Amino acid sequence: MSASRPLFSCFGVELEYMIVRAADLRVAPWADRVLVDDTGRPVSDVDRGAVTWSNELIAHVVELKTGAPAPALDGLAEAFAGEVGELNRRLAPHGARLLPTAMHPTMTPAEAVLWAHEYSEVYATFDRIFDCRGHGWSNLQSAHLNLPFAGDAEFGRLHAAIRLVLPLLPALAASSPFVEGRLTGLADNRLDFYRRNSARLPALNGGVIPEPVYSEADYESTIYAPIAAQLAPHDPDGVLEPVFSNSRGAIARFDRSSIEIRLLDLQECPAADLAVVRTVVAVLRDLVAETRVSHAAQRAAGTTPLRSLFEETVRVGEDAPVTDPLLLASGGLGGPVTAGRWWRAQIERLDPVAGASSAERRALETYVRAGTLSRRLRTAYEAGLPLATIYQALADGAPENRPFAP
Repeated sequence: MSASRPLFSCFGVELEYMIVRAADLRVAPWADRVLVDDTGRPVSDVDRGAVTWSNELIAHVVELKTGAPAPALDGLAEAFAGEVGELNRRLAPHGARLLPTAMHPTMTPAEAVLWAHEYSEVYATFDRIFDCRGHGWSNLQSAHLNLPFAGDAEFGRLHAAIRLVLPLLPALAASSPFVEGRLTGLADNRLDFYRRNSARLPALNGGVIPEPVYSEADYESTIYAPIAAQLAPHDPDGVLEPVFSNSRGAIARFDRSSIEIRLLDLQECPAADLAVVRTVVAVLRDLVAETRVSHAAQRAAGTTPLRSLFEETVRVGEDAPVTDPLLLASGGLGGPVTAGRWWRAQIERLDPVAGASSAERRALETYVRAGTLSRRLRTAYEAGLPLATIYQALADGAPENRPFAP
């Protein structure tokens, strides 16, 4: 994301997929078999033009991301699906393929293997401090949305709007109902692990919902400085930087003038991810434009109630009650509703997939009709479908941009 681009003038999208054995879907730590240069040497990035392949902390995860800021979201669902298909072709000789969704449904932490090539020193330092074998580090795949801003004024407007929306995102995008082969009862297990993974140094995730800071200077003093102070005794060599250690649900990157939203679970196919991204962008545009609530009111939103709502949407997804007057007003709703109803009202009001691909429209229609992917996976499992059958169907559907409906 280049510096000083105006609000909503471009988009960065990142999708993280698991590499699994094709026969039994067990995780396969083989990212270095496809992330290679022309000589076959493992590398951190493979430039494919519109989409780049990258490594992550764990060796069974590969990230697909826009190679440069995209001026529009049009065509990205098809581009990402094409890259999923290409990675599957390159993994096939190894007996492997990609698997979508935010958590592997049966993986245990003992199966985790760290990426051991470029930048491995950073990953080894995180592992030494936090033990990255846990699900909160080794089993969480997300879709990241990067949005630009130009200067403090635009940063403040965007950050205020994002803070309001973050607690509602699990009710739109939860896709992780299983842990180690069982339903836990939570809608979004990925985010439940994510909010706890750096508890040893709480300044790093700050309760997930970021503090109400609206300038670079305030962000530095309120967020980056405490992170640096907590890291220092555990990282005397200074391997970890506060900017890259910040793990709030949305993180500011002033070096590239963007905010990255991290609370979206990966969906079943790129079209579903892009439908979610379009919906979030439409709501943020509406908030920044002050269509229903003023910027001043957005800035004044308290962190504690936002964090409480986030915990509830992680727990029950779209069934979480939305009672905060500011959130209700921002959605054009007059009384308490469920978080699912809040999202359906925005989808109806803003029509975020107007002009999008038919696959994206089908994906959002599936959400409106049948709820989050987490709910749909649970419904299929409780109807008697084995986990292997469900997740093989997800793997088959990802490169075809096929929504999952039980």
